[in-house]
Amino acid sequence: MTKQTGNTGSNLRVDGQALWTDLMETARFGGTPKGGIRRLTLTDEDRQVRDWFVKTCESLGCTVTFDSMGNLFARRPGQDNALPPITMGSHLDTQPTGGKYDGILGVLGGLSVLRALHRSGYTTRHPIELINWTNEEGSRFTPPMMCSGVFAGIFTEQEVLDKRDRAGIRFGDELERIGYRGAEPCGQHPVTAYFELHIEQGPILEAEEKTIGIVEGVQGMRWYEVTVHGKDAHAGSTPMPMRHDALVASAKMIEALSEIAFAHAPTAVGTVGLIENRPNSNNVVPGETFFTVDLRDPNDAVVLEMETEFRKRFPDIAESCGVTLDIVQIWDAPAVHFSPACIDMVAEAAAEGGYSARRMVSGPGHDAAYLASVAPTSMIFVPCKDGLSHNEEESILEPDAEAGANVLLRAVLKADAAFSREP
Repeated sequence: MTKQTGNTGSNLRVDGQALWTDLMETARFGGTPKGGIRRLTLTDEDRQVRDWFVKTCESLGCTVTFDSMGNLFARRPGQDNALPPITMGSHLDTQPTGGKYDGILGVLGGLSVLRALHRSGYTTRHPIELINWTNEEGSRFTPPMMCSGVFAGIFTEQEVLDKRDRAGIRFGDELERIGYRGAEPCGQHPVTAYFELHIEQGPILEAEEKTIGIVEGVQGMRWYEVTVHGKDAHAGSTPMPMRHDALVASAKMIEALSEIAFAHAPTAVGTVGLIENRPNSNNVVPGETFFTVDLRDPNDAVVLEMETEFRKRFPDIAESCGVTLDIVQIWDAPAVHFSPACIDMVAEAAAEGGYSARRMVSGPGHDAAYLASVAPTSMIFVPCKDGLSHNEEESILEPDAEAGANVLLRAVLKADAAFSREP
């Protein structure tokens, strides 16, 4: 392999057609009849796409390892392999009714970077690594981003290994079952810098006809679990004034949460995305409900203010409906500000590629939010149709996918040059 030094590989480009082919091929793993993907973490479908990832990366001359949380690292050697790698990555798992691009675009965009380097014979000074983070979505095991969280010291290995899904299946047992629990303790893998390519999952880039989002940070978010305790009763013989209807109380709480979020618009959002009604029978007054609350805003103080408001209003509603409730906070992810140096690298890469761009903050959480506490980090967004994500109809344009991967390539090469300089 020819070693090139003294430049940043500015003539390199990714193969956009190969990237799109990879996106369509990997959509087979967990593909749904509606054209989306159901690839929940640590399922057989997750194992299948991981196997494909390993095989494909190895065909490009990479060595693939995985740590104790199943995070995958595909390493391309550099000129000085004693240096910690420049890294890029995202995730392969999806929502139950997910699309073809959320998460995996960042993995396959990184793969296209490795392919460009491999085919050109260009050798960076640092090793370059592509990472697949386990359980970013949090749709099967809660909370999300658990394994990048372990990597960053937010969670312990044991608490994540002991997490159980709604069916009571243990995370650690499933990780062992699919064969992706490694020996390296999670968090001991060195990183010089980290870049993550992702679809925007929002409408701004498309509305403004921009190709690249230069992501400066991630908004703050908190998750809660709410259980409302009423009393089961016969639907035909229990008078309305004598009911302790948990579902009616929950409906009023959900409406209150929406009012709170609207009061803090346009930046704040509040969502109830999961609800369970018990005993869930046609002719029984609901005796218990369970639902989740998701609060987000770029300003942590606003998130706290919304929490204070719903913690005041929910008990008042419960009392008026003759029920009781429990509120448990299960996740707290403060707002994150990315590395100015890495942000500038993304901005310069977009400008050099001739792509229209704008700076922005991410609404959704990403593994990059935790990596930012470990190493200099930034993200690259590309538009998705109508801002739709976490949906089987999720759609992006092939040229935008290629543009995002080219910006990722340029940013990685800039980081390789910048972090190689003597202080």
